[in-house]
Amino acid sequence: MTHNVSQQLFDRAKQVIPGGVNSPVRAFRAVGGSPIFIKSAQGPYIFDEDGRRYIELINSWGPMILGHAQELIQKAISDALQHSFSYGAPTRREVDMAELIVSMVPSIEKVRMVNSGTEATMSAVRVARGFTGRDKMIKFEGCYHGHADSFLIAAGSGAITNGVPDSPGVTRGVANDTLTAPFNDLAAVQLLVEANPAQIAAIILEPVVGNMGLVLPQPGFLEGLRTICDQHGIVLIFDEVMTGFRLSKAGYQGLVDVKPDLTTLGKIIGGGLPVGAYGGRADLMNYVSPAGPVYQAGTLSGNPLAMAAGLAMLTYLDEHPETYTTLDQFGSRLEGGIRAENRKAGRDFTLNRIGSMYTLFMTEQPVTNFADAKSADLPLFGRYFHAMLDRGVYLAPSQFESLFLSTALTNELIDEVLAAHSEALQEILVAA
Repeated sequence: MTHNVSQQLFDRAKQVIPGGVNSPVRAFRAVGGSPIFIKSAQGPYIFDEDGRRYIELINSWGPMILGHAQELIQKAISDALQHSFSYGAPTRREVDMAELIVSMVPSIEKVRMVNSGTEATMSAVRVARGFTGRDKMIKFEGCYHGHADSFLIAAGSGAITNGVPDSPGVTRGVANDTLTAPFNDLAAVQLLVEANPAQIAAIILEPVVGNMGLVLPQPGFLEGLRTICDQHGIVLIFDEVMTGFRLSKAGYQGLVDVKPDLTTLGKIIGGGLPVGAYGGRADLMNYVSPAGPVYQAGTLSGNPLAMAAGLAMLTYLDEHPETYTTLDQFGSRLEGGIRAENRKAGRDFTLNRIGSMYTLFMTEQPVTNFADAKSADLPLFGRYFHAMLDRGVYLAPSQFESLFLSTALTNELIDEVLAAHSEALQEILVAA
């Protein structure tokens, strides 16, 4: 299928924007071809610059849990817009937002608003280091916490080696303070802790991973991390930028009996506008300036438009817990249908799902960590992506991403997606 206007825009963009995009995965390099440029979106649909409509299964990478251009959020932004766009000073909405977050997430006693998930995770690790007086942290292979230097570290040669920079521009000094372990591997974490006694400030992870594709924690993994942190005075940080307010009113931690010390948030708390937050135990958060010595600031933090949109979104979710039941029903219908079509095609591809998040991996092996995810057939996924796009279904242009459903979907639309999946599967498997 041709996308003439999108191609023209991409050609122009490459002359003035690195790679033609403002975030790498948008460039379609993982699936081949050129990106489609979006003109508008409404409810369960997005529309490209060539006038084509697609059923939307990314929802701006998570924030649009109620669908695009939702009337409640639009009205909140419009009302706030009448009073100007930014003040760089305290506002009532910031207090309302903080109180609402604290009331919804039991582990959060105090919270600081920032402008992105990257800011939130970077700041949370800084607080952990300032609080503990230690320098090192542990992250997990395949967990993405934004593009701050300390997070762009690949695994070393073994479980207890230091990481190496995964991007030019990241110094070895930074890499030396970042230790990596395979997700779902408690033994590897224990080895790292023992090899670096009293040196580790924080363990940070996505409790449900969305950036190697969707990967769930195995039973006992999060509980084991909590125990290790308690035993060694390590700050446990849950990065719930994706899962916060998406899997429950309290995020994934609302579904399990594990309480982190700090939590990072984003996406849904801005209703689609740029925003982030980090919060947790009061004694930790009281280390943040001006209450304490750990400096963090932002001119646009607590932006009134973002606060208005986020307040409307969180208030709705707080007052309508049935939202999560609806989303889970959509997810279950989609999962069951995809599995049935896969069996008809004679391929038992792995599908990981929780609630309204899922990933279909082009592998028939279980996917519990990044090494498993990398065993997927990436060229086959690329062909599947384009086959679905040709049939009017907009997926993430990478095997290593989660999809996100919204309440704007209907059972009829899900059946359309399943019909497209069936046809796409036949097309790519015949070609293979």
